[in-house]
Amino acid sequence: MNKSTFPSSSAAATASTVSAEICIIGNGAIAKTTALGLANAGLKVILLGPPAPPVTAPSAGWDARVYALNHTAYRLLSSLKIWGALDAARVTPVDAMIVHGDGPHPGGLAFDAYGAHTDTLAWILEERNLNQALDAALRFAQNVTIVGGRAAALQRGDDLATVTLADGRSIAAPLVVGADGAESWVRGQCDIGLDYRSYGQRGVVTNFACEKPHHGAAHQWFTGEQGIVALLPLAGNQVSLVWSAPDALADTLRAESAQQIADRLAVYAADKLGALTPLQPELVRDFPLRLIRPHAMTSPRVALVGDAAHVVHPMAGHGMNLGFGDVAQLIDTLAAREPQRGVGDARVLARYERARKEDVLLMQVTTDGLARLFGADAEPLRAVRNLGLNLLDKIPLLKRRLISHAMGK
Repeated sequence: MNKSTFPSSSAAATASTVSAEICIIGNGAIAKTTALGLANAGLKVILLGPPAPPVTAPSAGWDARVYALNHTAYRLLSSLKIWGALDAARVTPVDAMIVHGDGPHPGGLAFDAYGAHTDTLAWILEERNLNQALDAALRFAQNVTIVGGRAAALQRGDDLATVTLADGRSIAAPLVVGADGAESWVRGQCDIGLDYRSYGQRGVVTNFACEKPHHGAAHQWFTGEQGIVALLPLAGNQVSLVWSAPDALADTLRAESAQQIADRLAVYAADKLGALTPLQPELVRDFPLRLIRPHAMTSPRVALVGDAAHVVHPMAGHGMNLGFGDVAQLIDTLAAREPQRGVGDARVLARYERARKEDVLLMQVTTDGLARLFGADAEPLRAVRNLGLNLLDKIPLLKRRLISHAMGK
């Protein structure tokens, strides 16, 4: 990993300024991928984030948080030689997606790779697996300087943006990329307004072994008042739970043991997957579900990517995929700019925002609409949504178009 060129002492650091073409703020997978992608395009990049935690021996257990990555993410990570560096034994192809309705006459919808004319619909991988591959690539990346520190101020001028760190150091660059998550500091410095709504739900996540083979199928149950239950395939006879549970139920689930959660899941999954056994009983996590819709993805000398630019309901598993779509588009837009335009040129940034607008809006509207529709427990709505699932399942052309968009093909 390219080391920071900043002085180590506080006195020297106070007067220290370093320059690059792009300063990326964030320390997650989206920020790291952005740094690698832009550096691979020949741009000099600084990646600013909290100091990295000490390296520890890898755990044999499975992460509670997993991602369902589509073909857009696969192409981007493959182009950066990240995909081939993943632990392949812990990456699971999704060969089918089965959606179950609710009520006495539940509807249903099924997609499979064969019907979508592809080898696989998506891939399930752990957060740790992805970050380890990204960190390894960053250690040898050209044009990337890693800086540990906390941003405290952002000033933007006609030609440069300057990020001042809490210890007095500063970074000057024509473009700052905010890849710092849903509570984005960068977005806040730009006074970008946003629409915010809590879904009154939390995502409860943990992992189980299943008695029956899952055959690479991801299952999702819309349960009305119990929220949305998803079981995603992991390697072997194992699955990862993402339960979008109303807050009161989430509190109950977090107070229960993993085995008690498994017992609750039996009503949905027993006939498909058999008995569920907790893999790591102590590893149950949760995170808030909300809609965050910033009014812009750019500001003078600033571009936002990932959760800094949009947060959607996780029912479709596409929050991370939207972020990778942002990264791929930003790389393409900067690479295609005219020679006379810099990376922070307002027209160049406007092209990036326009190119992402449709895809982001479609995912926001779709996930938000489905969350509202399937969150309501009124019987007439239950009948309508089950009928809708059944009708969609019987229209192959529409199904193919829907799944093709979801796959990022």
